[in-house]
Amino acid sequence: MNHQIFQVPEHKKISLQKDYDPALSPDNLDKEAADLKLKLGIESLSKLQNVLYAQNTYSVLIIFQAMDAAGKDSTIKHVMSGINPQGCQVYNFKTPTDEDLDHDYLWRIHQQAPAKGELVIFNRSHYEDVLVVRVHNIVPPEVWGRRFDQINAFEKHLAEEGTTILKFFLHITKEEQKQRLQARLDDPNKHWKFNTGDLKERALWDNYMLAYEDVLSKTSTPWAPWYVIPANKKWYRDLAISTILVDALKNLKMSYPSPLEDLSKVVLED
Repeated sequence: MNHQIFQVPEHKKISLQKDYDPALSPDNLDKEAADLKLKLGIESLSKLQNVLYAQNTYSVLIIFQAMDAAGKDSTIKHVMSGINPQGCQVYNFKTPTDEDLDHDYLWRIHQQAPAKGELVIFNRSHYEDVLVVRVHNIVPPEVWGRRFDQINAFEKHLAEEGTTILKFFLHITKEEQKQRLQARLDDPNKHWKFNTGDLKERALWDNYMLAYEDVLSKTSTPWAPWYVIPANKKWYRDLAISTILVDALKNLKMSYPSPLEDLSKVVLED
């Protein structure tokens, strides 16, 4: 799979509508074949994470951003299903607390950055502070506008300290979102997932798309690239992310650490 079709180039102004197709999937790949590839990817990711944890040299930060119903929770559930919880943490950054607001907006983020050997997933992230605050006019443009450079510098610091950063925007159409929200309304077992506040955010769709285009264009860097993942088809979404993650971990060229002493002559007594 060619990752370049998903990766946002550095210093390029992109258009989500023109440059990225939310319904993209290869003509020569169907769901059944993709499910098999995903299964193999999950197995590879599990093995690589085990080496990451054992070697205790690098760390991995995975960031998911998306409009409501694009599938952040589902992606984490399926793609990360083989991950050992002992070396993985998932954080969902919701409305800042009073304590959070007493500090700079990156304070709560830095506290959850991965330690060596850890894989950490952000389900939403510091990017809310250049998205929600912009769309809802919570802070003026001169405030959120300078945060792009601050975020790039923050992520560069993490990368220079040994953290591999991968950022995924799950890209769906407004029509697909409507179908998924309607499915939650139609199924009583999914009512818990429906939030009437999602409808207010949906009404601001165009404003969010403009905000996301700025985020993707201004903060996709060599040390923390953005990938726009076509998410209308859930099976292709999961496969694309799995493939990118596996390749990124392979590129670390990790290995299990050598034992501190010679174990070749150790014999266990009955």
